[in-house]
Amino acid sequence: MPVADLFPPSMTFSHLWPWIGLVLAVPLAIALAGGGLRGDRSVTRWRDPVWLCWAGTLAYLFHQVEEHGVDALGVPYAFRGMLCATFGFPDPAACPIPEAFITAVNIPVVWLAGPVCALLGRRRPALALAWLGVPAVNTMAHLVPAVVEGAYNPGLVTALVLFLPLSVWSFRMALRRPDLGRRAVAGTVAGGVLLHAVLMGSLVAFLAGRIGTALLVLIQIVNPVIPPALVARVTAGQQISPPPARPRPGSR
Repeated sequence: MPVADLFPPSMTFSHLWPWIGLVLAVPLAIALAGGGLRGDRSVTRWRDPVWLCWAGTLAYLFHQVEEHGVDALGVPYAFRGMLCATFGFPDPAACPIPEAFITAVNIPVVWLAGPVCALLGRRRPALALAWLGVPAVNTMAHLVPAVVEGAYNPGLVTALVLFLPLSVWSFRMALRRPDLGRRAVAGTVAGGVLLHAVLMGSLVAFLAGRIGTALLVLIQIVNPVIPPALVARVTAGQQISPPPARPRPGSR
């Protein structure tokens, strides 16, 4: 696809933000590779919930490009069209789902909640794990329709290649840590499910005329609070990690 078709002069922020996220992914990838985003240097980065949370944020930035930038079939801003068709609006131009809804869903939960949970996870590793429930549940939201319909959907490739192995590894790691364990994993999955339920439930309410655009957008902005809040509650009283030691020169 010609670059000019991806970035027309009339492009609005609703279509531009995934590409901004792709630019932000570059320094994040460099920081992850350099070990600067570690939370627990007593273990390898692959057993560090904070590092895994940052890695999940990076994976989600790539996922957002496939969903809302250009999908694996070369269709730009493809996810909204698929979502509209799911709700019975085959023509995206006539679909009442606002582009602001798509933007409000994605930026707060990935650009804001991901880093915030990673930072909070330096003292409470369960909070870093909590955010990883979002890509884990999102994987199923792509995989199940793909299996049932036998067809590709925007975001499927990155969900399978990035989200699925990251989620399986993160939960396996958490089950082996005494400061996380089954309770934290269960809360993480429940938080991811609840976030997606609120997202879809509010959209259904909007399409039924029960709420307006402003409230629909506001719900998406607040929605990312659910996973860490739920995990914080279900893991209350569990061991809290001490402040991380300052990294030694050359430490990875």
